[in-house]
Amino acid sequence: MPLMESEATGSSTEPLQRLPFPPVTYSHILHCSYDYWQPKYRALTPKSRIIPLTPAFVSYLHADGIVLPPESTPPNDDDDVDDFSDDPDAEEEPDPSKEWPEIHEQVKSTIAELNGKVTPKLNWSAPKDATWMAATNDTQCRTPNDIYLLLKSSDFITHDLEHPFDHCVPDTSYSPTPTPSPPEVKYSLVLRQYVNFNPSLEFRCFVRNRILLCICQRDQNHFDFLFPMRDMLRSRIQSFFDEKLKDSFPDSSFVFDVYIPAPHQRVWLIDINPWAQRTDPLLFSWLEILRMKDPVGIQEEDDSAEEQFVRLSLNTNGPISVIEAENEELESDPEDAENETETNEDDAPLLPEFRLVKRDDPEAYAFTTPQYSAHKLPKEVVDASLTGPGGMSEFLGQWQDILARQEQESDTE
Repeated sequence: MPLMESEATGSSTEPLQRLPFPPVTYSHILHCSYDYWQPKYRALTPKSRIIPLTPAFVSYLHADGIVLPPESTPPNDDDDVDDFSDDPDAEEEPDPSKEWPEIHEQVKSTIAELNGKVTPKLNWSAPKDATWMAATNDTQCRTPNDIYLLLKSSDFITHDLEHPFDHCVPDTSYSPTPTPSPPEVKYSLVLRQYVNFNPSLEFRCFVRNRILLCICQRDQNHFDFLFPMRDMLRSRIQSFFDEKLKDSFPDSSFVFDVYIPAPHQRVWLIDINPWAQRTDPLLFSWLEILRMKDPVGIQEEDDSAEEQFVRLSLNTNGPISVIEAENEELESDPEDAENETETNEDDAPLLPEFRLVKRDDPEAYAFTTPQYSAHKLPKEVVDASLTGPGGMSEFLGQWQDILARQEQESDTE
């Protein structure tokens, strides 16, 4: 949801810039909830289990602070817990799982069932922004506490809990007399068997009016080997969409993520996201996607023409009507490219555009910036940097001093 499988576009309380989206309904958001669509496409998804959550567990996720259940340890006959401390007022370590023991047991048994390693998510989002809290620096979880720590530390999970229907409108899908209040969400914890995905083979696909409009890679680094495979991968994704999703998903416009591991014969459905601004368009801009013309068919395509596109991005410092056009470098003759652009300007494309990060694209150097870096500091620290004495410049200076000292200490060790 928030930038699904799912990455947030910023504070959910800030109004989104107005784009020519059709109204996003409550039912569309519910249809993109994992517990709704996964049973329909179970054979297409990696092995996972859905655990319906109780109100007590949802309250635990809502609560401030991170309190984890005590780690289970084998009993030791030589230990006398009652005599360990001389303090008569010593209290036992708090155990929040006493409020939701059935969920705790299901989590433990599911981890064991899925070979001891899982990756968690809620209805829409995975806690990818909180992986810096994990010892493995990813969403791999081996114990229930690994899961609870990620869920409690994630802004994406907080968005699922508190803002799932932001900027949505009622519809009649769930009630003949729609009311302004959003429907009640039945929250679920999804535990998927952990697989070390190759990020270069994950792709995001945009569907408008049941037409596969465009595709891009999810990881924003350059992978040279993808370019010779582009036509094959596009054909696999197109066939998968036509056969499995086009007529079966209830909404005509949505975004889905796929994984196509070697030998690239099978397409796995990883996630379905709303056709809404909250979903990250990655290598596109939403305004560009909304203005795209529908592909009209599948046939051979000139490789040089495929590289000739203009990336449109919103100018965040001006009104929504101001568009910044970033002209890509063209390998063919500039005059030929200009003539071809004029010739094809009024023609619909023949294929869904498949955008990859080229070697000279700014995205090719995304590895220099930690993913979800805006979420890697406590909110209080970020707020202080914006509002405290001296403002951002003073904060950055102090932060750089801290990093320099840490580097010096590591060098002397």
